[in-house]
Amino acid sequence: MKQLVLASHNQNKVREIRELLAGEPVEVLSLSDIGWTREIEENGETFEENALIKANAVFAETGRAVLADDSGLSVEAMGGAPGVYSARYMGEEVPYSVKNQAIVDLLARVPEKGRGAAFVCVMAFVRPDRKGRPVRSTARGTVEGRIAREAAGTGGFGYDPIFFLPDRNRTMAELTAAEKNIISHRGRAVRAILPEIIKWARS
Repeated sequence: MKQLVLASHNQNKVREIRELLAGEPVEVLSLSDIGWTREIEENGETFEENALIKANAVFAETGRAVLADDSGLSVEAMGGAPGVYSARYMGEEVPYSVKNQAIVDLLARVPEKGRGAAFVCVMAFVRPDRKGRPVRSTARGTVEGRIAREAAGTGGFGYDPIFFLPDRNRTMAELTAAEKNIISHRGRAVRAILPEIIKWARS
């Protein structure tokens, strides 16, 4: 079994990726698992740039295969914000319950047709070739929805409680983990890049 480093300390993300890769010959390790403590500055202007910044940084120091993601919420009524700044919106130390309520309040007078939103995730996979040189690939996953009138649900994390899915009449936070993995932006991005990971794992 090969080891794949997920360039994140976020245990929710680690759990999701482990679930999505269950059954494959891959052991998923977090940055905490490998003792990584250095901050990686995500100064890219797109999700692709930020995902590659993280993957390249970890690969450069460890030489290991790395999977990194950058994801965020894009709200139509906010001009696409918070976008790549989703984690830093209002400050990284601000609880998501506060961020979520702030967005709900901001859109209080916005009609349903203007409440469109999308979750976007880009996965970057960097692995060594036979000479240890990096081989890079990326994949994007998106899920469309709208901003709910109020937060609902206790599952998921981040902006999930205010991301309403009209076709399911529930927020992302009201889905089971299995349901979320099927439709989530991260799930779609992982499945898109999965052939590259499997090819590497079985080589």
